[in-house]
Amino acid sequence: MTTHCPDDVSWVKSSLSSTNNECVEVARPDRGPVLVRDSKDPDGPKLAFTQAEWRAFVAGVKGGELDV
Repeated sequence: MTTHCPDDVSWVKSSLSSTNNECVEVARPDRGPVLVRDSKDPDGPKLAFTQAEWRAFVAGVKGGELDV
């Protein structure tokens, strides 16, 4: 899914990201969905998640549900 992205959002990259720019960035505007983009293609498509979807994803990551 792609979505309109406001120009004034602040994108954040994890402090655990490597320096080779192969990671994702997240923006959490005051209103609307949580946005995710590829750091290598900042002008490319963005994924949009509701606040509830994002909280469920983060909880799953923290809980080890996505561990291989």
